[in-house]
Amino acid sequence: MSNSAGPFQEDLVSDTESGSSEEASGSDEDVAAWISWFVSLRGNEFFCEVDEDFIQDDFNLSGLSSQVPYYDYALDLILDADSPNNEILTEEQHELVESAAEMLYGLIHVRYILTSRGMGAMFEKFKNCEFGRCPRVLCNGQPCLPIGTSDVPRQATVKIFCPKCCDIFYPRSKYQGNVDGVFFGTTFPHLLLMTYPSLRPPRPTETYVPRVFGFKLHESALARPPPDPTPAVRQNGERSGVAGAAEAAAAGGGRGGVGGGGAMAVCAGRGHERRGSGPGKRKDEGEASQPRNSQRLLK
Repeated sequence: MSNSAGPFQEDLVSDTESGSSEEASGSDEDVAAWISWFVSLRGNEFFCEVDEDFIQDDFNLSGLSSQVPYYDYALDLILDADSPNNEILTEEQHELVESAAEMLYGLIHVRYILTSRGMGAMFEKFKNCEFGRCPRVLCNGQPCLPIGTSDVPRQATVKIFCPKCCDIFYPRSKYQGNVDGVFFGTTFPHLLLMTYPSLRPPRPTETYVPRVFGFKLHESALARPPPDPTPAVRQNGERSGVAGAAEAAAAGGGRGGVGGGGAMAVCAGRGHERRGSGPGKRKDEGEASQPRNSQRLLK
């Protein structure tokens, strides 16, 4: 019995040892499991994996505890560490912790990519054109870099910066366009090009020239005409014109009460003169005709 049980016990011991070694290797691989999972998500292709040593240094995380809710839980989730708190979180609280972990990782990421190791990781992604290419035709597919237009969270989404034309564009993927631009900051692409000056391409020499039937357009044809007033503005202008005319008429009537009244009196006087002169002339004519009648009678 002892001889037959011996090999079975040895196999059992070997199985348990192999199982324990697999669990140990699995636990070692799970150390950066959350970071690898987060970076591999659709839309997070712009992120690089932040070194754990950088995250575990409290100096690199200074000031973030006041910006991120559930900071301790979020940090433990990023590092796949067991939380020292034995509190049982609800499902809603778990969702808040996951959202806080994504926010915290983004704020750590924007600091990490400004270091030498972080810029080295982003440099490799830039060489592989993982950030996309410039959509401008005359840039000839120049690789771009991610950039944020604000250093304040939840102000603007991430854009891509073209080192050739020095302009920014929206990412082609709508998933990438939903990422907060603060996770890359306003400094990163310019600092990377200063660190690696060989990456800066020459400025484009060609510019697009608009033509009509093969002829270049004159600058006057490209000038924008002055905007027409809206109907509301026109209506207000007409109202103001009518009101102005009414005020002018009222003002003229007031003046006419003083001066215009005199003019009317003069006209009236002239009328009376004309009326008075008519009968006068007839009277004179009558007086002049009396001698002629009397002469006829005398004859």
